[in-house]
Amino acid sequence: MQNKIKYKLINRCQISGSKNLTKILSLGLIPPVNQMSSINFPLKEQIFFPTELYYCPESKLVQLSTIVDKEILFPKEYPYTSSTTKILRDNFKQLALEVVSNFSINAEDLIIDIGSNDGNLLLNFKKHCKVLGVTPENIAKIAIKKGIPTIQDYFSKELAKKIINKHGKAKIITATNVFAHIDNVSELLFSIKKLMRKDSIFISESHYLYNLIKENQYDTVYHEHLRYYSLHSLKYLFNKYGLEIIKAKKINTHGGSIRVYAAFKGAYKKSKNLKSLFEKEKNIFQKEIYSFSKKILKTKLNLYKILNRIKSENNKIYGISAPSRATTLVNYIGLKKDTIDCILEIDGSKKINYFLPGTDIPIYNEKKLYQDKPEYVIIFSWHIAKEIINNLKMGGYKGKFIVPLPHPKIIC
Repeated sequence: MQNKIKYKLINRCQISGSKNLTKILSLGLIPPVNQMSSINFPLKEQIFFPTELYYCPESKLVQLSTIVDKEILFPKEYPYTSSTTKILRDNFKQLALEVVSNFSINAEDLIIDIGSNDGNLLLNFKKHCKVLGVTPENIAKIAIKKGIPTIQDYFSKELAKKIINKHGKAKIITATNVFAHIDNVSELLFSIKKLMRKDSIFISESHYLYNLIKENQYDTVYHEHLRYYSLHSLKYLFNKYGLEIIKAKKINTHGGSIRVYAAFKGAYKKSKNLKSLFEKEKNIFQKEIYSFSKKILKTKLNLYKILNRIKSENNKIYGISAPSRATTLVNYIGLKKDTIDCILEIDGSKKINYFLPGTDIPIYNEKKLYQDKPEYVIIFSWHIAKEIINNLKMGGYKGKFIVPLPHPKIIC
């Protein structure tokens, strides 16, 4: 059965190999967040996988308990497009400006973006240097139409060799919101290192463990996210490959991420803020990581009470946006169509007219909000709640807002 559905359970730390792991959270069984069924056909059977987090005291890594086959998690019809999110567009512009301002980049240099999606990041570098994207999904075709050379394939050591033979090594290698997604981190770092020159820089952006723990972000726990990095765990990982962190900063994407610059040891001076960032993480490992599960249970029960009270008064609740994190939240709490009437996505979203994975909750065009005027909306992209609330009010919505995390609350 295990081979048939293509997953494996992990009993060792993915970067240290240690078996000394502590379970810090269990969300039960959650479906792949991007396997969606059309509302035009009867609901079909879905596969659910164990979803637990384990902590390794040696490497300071927090990792998922289960590795699901990449073809299940990242199918060619993968619906996510980074260009549709303003916060990501702005983030990539800022990243490009930061790189060009701080490092010497010329027209002959090559930047490779691993997990390049629709080319959103590389568009910002195109006028400064040569660019090359790598992404397995059909959305690669959109990037190519934008003029972004893109290889439609999964990143691997074999592909890294082909890139070197055809394009040479890269000055800059980026992996934004994919560095924690790729199985076999040893092969991943080996392949990235092969692509690097002596003066190369590897830039990753990942969900930040600090925000996960501090803000109860259990909804960011799903099978694409194999690892939850801190600076401590990244330092441990990079050190194994002769690399070191030279610069890092917290960024706002995905509810709180960490942007980390790594290079060969001694190649660049280290940023002055690194010491304070490392110091800030210490309390997480000493205490908070071990009480995480209790905090999550409390937020779950509080949100369920709020939703149950609203529905008992015969009010409608519509969901706003269907990010991947909504699948985890809705399935963990056990919500169905009798609680969340439907979920609304912006015009043009590839998720419209599908069910949220693991549920019977349909996803419709956001125009339905202004037609039906439900009493409440729950904002699943709660990390950008202010922006969403302002947009909905400007559009004419006069109901109330439910913000599920970090602490469930209603905003009038």
